[in-house]
Amino acid sequence: MVKEIYTDKSPAAIGPYSQAIQAGDYLYVSGQIPVNPESGEVVDGIEKQTKQVMENMKAVLEEAGASFAQVAKFTIFINNMDDFATINELYGSYLEKPYPARATVEVSRLPKDVLIEMDAIVYLGN
Repeated sequence: MVKEIYTDKSPAAIGPYSQAIQAGDYLYVSGQIPVNPESGEVVDGIEKQTKQVMENMKAVLEEAGASFAQVAKFTIFINNMDDFATINELYGSYLEKPYPARATVEVSRLPKDVLIEMDAIVYLGN
């Protein structure tokens, strides 16, 4: 049995998908991009985009009754590996040990031509 997770504190899906799906003890958070949910606009620059993605992710997690501490794995998609150190520092400021597993992948293009997108797998069990 699956349950859709939705919050207006994160941008609405721009296609046929949910912000997140809870399946048993797991939460699968769809790719979050740096769209400000209040304005509907993409924020500028890699620092602001990274922070916006993390805030959007945080809102979805909170709606599901979860937190960053329960994330088992993140996947980060970026359009320029030269931004890795900046992203890593900002991303890390939202987390505490033990850190989740992670993959970071450079891609040629992301939705709305954003610089970063991030998804997550979250364990909701004890």
